[in-house]
Amino acid sequence: MPGGSGSSSRTGVRVVVVGDRGTGKSSLIAAAATESVPEKVPPVHAPTRLPPDFYPDRVPVTIIDTSSSLENKGKLNEELKRADAVVLTYACNQQSTLSRLSSYWLPELRRLEIKVPIIVAGCKLDLRGDHNATSLEEVMGPIMQQFREIETCVECSATTMIQVPDVFYYAQKAVLHPTAPLFDHDEQTLKPRCVRALKRIFIICDHDMDGALNDAELNEFQVKCFNAPLQPAEIVGVKRVVQEKQHDGVNDLGLTLSGFLFLHALFIEKGRLETTWAVLRKFGYGDDLELRDDFLPVPTKLSPDQSVELASEAVEFLRGIFGLYDIDNDGAVRPAELEDLFLTAPESPWDEAPYKDAAETTALGNLTLKGFVSKWALMTLLDPRHSLANLIYVGYGGDPAAALRVTRKRSVDRKKQQTERNVFRCLLFGPQNAGKSALLNSFLERPFSENYAPTTGEQYAVNVVDQPGGNKKTLILQEIPEGVKKILSNKEALASCDVTIFVYDSSDEYSWKRTKELLVEVARLGEDSGYGVPCLLIASKDDLKPYTMAVQDSARVTQELGIEPPIPVSMKSKDLNNVFSRIIWAAEHPHLNIPETETGRNRKRYRHLVNSSLVFVSVGAAVAVVGLAAYRAYAARRNSSS
Repeated sequence: MPGGSGSSSRTGVRVVVVGDRGTGKSSLIAAAATESVPEKVPPVHAPTRLPPDFYPDRVPVTIIDTSSSLENKGKLNEELKRADAVVLTYACNQQSTLSRLSSYWLPELRRLEIKVPIIVAGCKLDLRGDHNATSLEEVMGPIMQQFREIETCVECSATTMIQVPDVFYYAQKAVLHPTAPLFDHDEQTLKPRCVRALKRIFIICDHDMDGALNDAELNEFQVKCFNAPLQPAEIVGVKRVVQEKQHDGVNDLGLTLSGFLFLHALFIEKGRLETTWAVLRKFGYGDDLELRDDFLPVPTKLSPDQSVELASEAVEFLRGIFGLYDIDNDGAVRPAELEDLFLTAPESPWDEAPYKDAAETTALGNLTLKGFVSKWALMTLLDPRHSLANLIYVGYGGDPAAALRVTRKRSVDRKKQQTERNVFRCLLFGPQNAGKSALLNSFLERPFSENYAPTTGEQYAVNVVDQPGGNKKTLILQEIPEGVKKILSNKEALASCDVTIFVYDSSDEYSWKRTKELLVEVARLGEDSGYGVPCLLIASKDDLKPYTMAVQDSARVTQELGIEPPIPVSMKSKDLNNVFSRIIWAAEHPHLNIPETETGRNRKRYRHLVNSSLVFVSVGAAVAVVGLAAYRAYAARRNSSS
């Protein structure tokens, strides 16, 4: 497999040269720029640009010289923070400058948090006497063990032009084809993300899905990545190299995944990182080993009241994938099986919040089909780009641009008095100990618990709700902690949700009063922002003796605001009063149950009055114009007759 350039999308590389005074920084730069031995060198060389055709990757390199004097330290630090790579110099004929690499410069770069490749350049090689001749590996080995950020080391001479261009070539190469994402030098193995990406590429190229790349598949892979076919003798040679070092790397069918990974580890060990990067970039990967934006056609420029859902074709693909991994056909996949599904993704996307505990599982902790599809719906709503990327990672072969659909604006839905959405987002408000978390647990078919722990951050629960007539909708409940000032201070906070619910403890006086305040706050926010949403009240703990005033007051409040009366539920008694279907119904009727405060009603009456006045004025103006025209016609006729 010959290597290609595999260039990244970078348009330039900025290299900053640092080191002790007198180590040859400026001479090195002058020699590289002129490709000749410098005669007169300034103390600090002006910024120098090596043109695109200077190196094979055809990416220009800008070299910045620096002064190591104390008065210029601020400028030095500024330049370092803008660097793509650092060339750190020492003088081969001055042992003290070599010692200063590990005693000052490298710790200083760490202190400044300079996280870019470092190339160590031993300058003035021509001045080192034979009595000081020591191998570069012997000199730099211990330092490189201590400071893993060093990419490579080069000895050079500006006087004899030995390896001068190599210094900046290695700096450019370290930026365009970085080692760190691919290879773990400590373990001498490919890094997990690199293995996962290469595994996905192998599966894509294994058209007959027999677990090996035959000669035709290898050739097609070669042409795709490097625009050049492999000769039969070359294919034989590749397989021989693999068989000698990796006994399971080749079988009767061709090159196995183990052999494919071995080859790339070999390229990297031999310094041919551009070969592996050429493969990765051809299949859409960026330097972070995630799919690049140009491979992810995600909808942009959405209105605040629009959302993104998976298209039906993508949902059907996911149902099929679930069936493949549900080996025992029990309607659930085990955590290990789920991990296998995402082995071609950079990592499993659901190991952390907000996805980790957001969906329905069995008593054994296995993810049901409803839970699986629901997690995808949640990820698509919260992070469409991440969702589309993972859809592609797990093998979606359809048109990526058609995998996601943008919903209609909710303001349009309200005017049409219906919605086409399949996924509804519901914000869940309420004071502490009102039963919000218990409601979320009930939604996910989890047992009721008497143990109370206040929710400190946003929490999600998502599930598929079966509707009458076999209809299925996905409902996302987002619990909002009681300290809601942050969310209510955002004028567009309600734009992204389809319905809000307010849960209160029906047996507690404070719980009802606080919920009523929250309801009014949300109603006002909706009126002020123009993003009013349907609101429902849920009277929880219906198994306890009710607070009498709450019963009477809630009936009055809901009537005044123009929304439905509270829905009584008891999570403890499992009497949920069909609450989740009722939430879906409210979301499907975006023009109903939108609370209207007295201020809002007055504002509406005022607008109506103003609009009526404008109509009256415009009609009056029209009459005046017509009258004036008639008078002018009459005057014209009179003048002509006279």
